[in-house]
Amino acid sequence: MFEKLNKIWQKILVVLHLSPFSLAGKVRIAFGAAIALVLLLALTIPYIWMNQLTKQSYLDAGRARSDSLLANHFQTIQSGKTNLPVLSPAGTPLEPNEKDIVWIRFDKDYESELAALPQEQKELVESLRRQQIDEALNFTVQDNKLYSDYSRLFRAKDSCMRCHNPQGLATPFSQNQIIGTAVIRLPADQMARTIFLNRLWIFFAGLIAASGAIIAFYWITQRVILRPIRQLRALANNVAEGNLDIRSSINTKDEYERLAESFNHMLDYLQTTQQKLRDANKQLDDKIVELSERNIELFKANKVKGEFLANMSHEFRTPLNAILGFAEILREKSSGPNKDKSRRYSENIITAGKNLLAMVNDLLDLAKTEAGKMQLHIERGSVLDLCDSLIASFSVLTKNKKIKVKLTVDENIPPIFTDIGKIRQILFNYMSNAVKFTPERGRIEIKASMLDDKALRIAVSDTGCGIEPADQPKLFQKFRQADGSITRQTAGTGLGLALSKELATLLAGSVGMQSELNKGSTFWLDIPITIGREEAPPAPENPPQMNQ
Repeated sequence: MFEKLNKIWQKILVVLHLSPFSLAGKVRIAFGAAIALVLLLALTIPYIWMNQLTKQSYLDAGRARSDSLLANHFQTIQSGKTNLPVLSPAGTPLEPNEKDIVWIRFDKDYESELAALPQEQKELVESLRRQQIDEALNFTVQDNKLYSDYSRLFRAKDSCMRCHNPQGLATPFSQNQIIGTAVIRLPADQMARTIFLNRLWIFFAGLIAASGAIIAFYWITQRVILRPIRQLRALANNVAEGNLDIRSSINTKDEYERLAESFNHMLDYLQTTQQKLRDANKQLDDKIVELSERNIELFKANKVKGEFLANMSHEFRTPLNAILGFAEILREKSSGPNKDKSRRYSENIITAGKNLLAMVNDLLDLAKTEAGKMQLHIERGSVLDLCDSLIASFSVLTKNKKIKVKLTVDENIPPIFTDIGKIRQILFNYMSNAVKFTPERGRIEIKASMLDDKALRIAVSDTGCGIEPADQPKLFQKFRQADGSITRQTAGTGLGLALSKELATLLAGSVGMQSELNKGSTFWLDIPITIGREEAPPAPENPPQMNQ
């Protein structure tokens, strides 16, 4: 319930564009409303009671005058006289001090006597007679003055029956018969003054009580509620500034003290945790320094390794070329009874040597790229001629596996100015993998198209086995293959795609792939159609490390 009221109050503040009150403001408003309600309830009852007492005084005054009227009527009996006092035609005794008393007898002249009365007194008499009540009091204003109208019904009692009986001289009455009514009008200016004084004293009493309550509550709010909160707020501000050595000293023996103890406990825990973090950071800094030193050593070792691979790969080329040369001579000049066998052995030597030479060339190119020694040879070329020569290079392999090769080159591709040899090497790796993984009677498509007016995409698609989604992110990493097991069906070192990525970076381009398992793969190369020296990436001062 309290939460609902709080939400309603917040909405009211938003509608009225008012900021939320502070805790002290909320408490003061709530206490003020409570004090106002208590004072209203406490002072309403005395106010009503005092008004009733004032009204009762006029009721008693009217009753006393009516009793005086009855007493004057029987005064001759009380004094021993034989004749009763004569009443005026209006029903009042013939005495000068009783002008405000009107006597109306309920007989045949009742209507005419009632018509002579003012409207307020008529309604009062009719109400008494209709409701059969003994007396009533009303207040009315006439000529800007307040008057009280008192009316009382008179009934025939035993004292009346002495004279008003069938044998008596007066008109006979029956027991408890309503004889008539007395209407008494008295000035009530004193009552207005009394009511005003009542209201004035009630107001001053409420004002004094409210002032005392507000002063007392203000002192209680400042000393008991707000002082501990201000101390906690100052403590929180010091903690926010980084001072964790400060502690709360609230000693109120209540919830504030327990809150302060919890706050102190939190600060102790923060200090302990902060010290642990300092120690951990120090250890981490030491580890970082150690790792940095090891990283520098590894970088130097990797640089030496790259240079060694570049040198060794270059040294490998000479004996491999010699082996291939002599193997070709043996193949061409084979003779004797083992001519076919010698030729077959020579073919095996040549095939293995070429594979080894290709591997050495890849290692050499990769080492040069990482060492920043790879040079670009910018020349003009045709994408169509480049793709035709690529298809011709693999014509024997595709014919043996009965693979259909489709070439699609957009007509709007202009001549390109870039390193044609590097592009041919990248596409050669793509095509080699496509032929290798495409089954017999499969399909390979080479497609060249413009990405925009400055960039070109050449894609090689196949209908091979596809690549697992988990293996796709590692394809362009060095020495990584989709199938790295020793039982894999296809040979390779995992350098082709990694080298393609490095070469594409040199050409200010990028590589990418998309594959679906058992449906095939697509590898593409995105390059600018024109590359100059300003567009070629600079050789890195700190070349990236090679994976082991």
